[in-house]
Amino acid sequence: MNALQIEHVNVPTQLFIDGRFVDSLSGEKFAVVNPASGEQIGEVPLADEKDVDCAVQAARRVVDGGRWAAWNPYERERLIHRVADLIEAHADTLALLETCDTGKPLRDAKAVDIPLTIQCFRYYAGWPSKIKGETVPVRGQFLTYTLREPVGVVAQIIPWNFPLYMAAIKVAPALATGNAVVLKPAEETPLSALYLARLMKEAGIPDGVFNVVTGDGEKTGAALVRHPGVDKISFTGSTAVGQQIMAQAASGIKRVSLELGGKSPHIVFADADLSAAVKGIVGGIFYNQGEVCLAGSRVFVQRPVYNKVLEEVRGAARKVKIGNPLDESTTFGPLISAEHQSRVHRYVKMGVEEGAQLIEGGSAPANLESGYFYEPTILVGDHLGYTVAREEIFGPVAFVMPFDTPEEVVGLANDTRYGLAAGLWTRDLSLAHRTARALKAGTVWINAYNLLDAAAPFGGYRMSGFGRELGEEALDLYTELKTVWTSLR
Repeated sequence: MNALQIEHVNVPTQLFIDGRFVDSLSGEKFAVVNPASGEQIGEVPLADEKDVDCAVQAARRVVDGGRWAAWNPYERERLIHRVADLIEAHADTLALLETCDTGKPLRDAKAVDIPLTIQCFRYYAGWPSKIKGETVPVRGQFLTYTLREPVGVVAQIIPWNFPLYMAAIKVAPALATGNAVVLKPAEETPLSALYLARLMKEAGIPDGVFNVVTGDGEKTGAALVRHPGVDKISFTGSTAVGQQIMAQAASGIKRVSLELGGKSPHIVFADADLSAAVKGIVGGIFYNQGEVCLAGSRVFVQRPVYNKVLEEVRGAARKVKIGNPLDESTTFGPLISAEHQSRVHRYVKMGVEEGAQLIEGGSAPANLESGYFYEPTILVGDHLGYTVAREEIFGPVAFVMPFDTPEEVVGLANDTRYGLAAGLWTRDLSLAHRTARALKAGTVWINAYNLLDAAAPFGGYRMSGFGRELGEEALDLYTELKTVWTSLR
């Protein structure tokens, strides 16, 4: 098995197909780059259509032979728990891989990404013995009941901002419900998925149940979406790519679930606990360098406290420690790539050119010569006509504006094509619940932000996608419902 060394960690650098690490059939590879330094840290295979076919065929054999779905559910539970045990045992290694691959601070990978991943596998490990159908009362002399069965071969395509956790929220429920998986990690961040494959093998997950193909979207991802042996596609990423996947999946009438972009409103009412609200705003937009689909990138502050909140958010932004993500004191790392750094900066420049006022950040830090760093940035304005107020930037850029009434801010918050998440701060519980009900978003936090739990469903309205990941609701994404009628005459 080919591998690379990162701080004495042996990391697989081959495709994982049918229980084995293998080279791509073409031998073509692409570079893995550390965004904190801009340096190449390794190479992994660029899977093409033939490699994807091998992976899908391996999964297809598992599904068609019933080699996983027909297992004793308690045995499936035991093995998925074993995966969680191994992730926990390798937590430091996996956190290091996430940091080297994404640039996120090591402290965040250790405190957030890995614990959430473990929780997710443990939560879904409990489900195989609890998935059941129902008896249905119908007209006539019939026994009628329903069965929950696995969808089959599931293609899962994940983004680069939380690679291991994004894999977990897709892979764990798919395995719990008896499916076989072909996972394609983002081109920028393949390492933790390959390491997860090693742990799956060690845990005893049967060959072909879990497969990993690395590569880009145009070649690898498209081949996976097109493949006739795939029954379902689960995608997390940009809205534009989600639209392409829906169009491509239509020819095969494949089941699709999409978790896409966001431009989430973050609302502060005048009666809020302002200290807590400021912390929520800062975490909501600057956590993980703003590379978060549910980032609170549109901040609406009621006019009586607008200036106070704005100044405190500015002060907090200046206190962010930007630097080497392996330093445990660092709270803010680089963006994922030079291309993305340029994209974020273009948005900021466009905002200024359109009339928004830049009051904080707006450039790469002068003291960091290597890597793809970008300062926490704040723009302000008095309407939503600016591009920075309407399009997802996926970076550490907040647009802040004042509002006067609850009715006004609901209109502003809902004035978007997205509907992934929203947050609001107030001591008035009646106002809080009225506003939460009026907001068009899949998740609304009251006096909190950025909270996720394996038991709580998550997903979007509108162009933020459809289907719910996490919670019991995710089981619906990976099961088919069969109705059985039996004549009693």
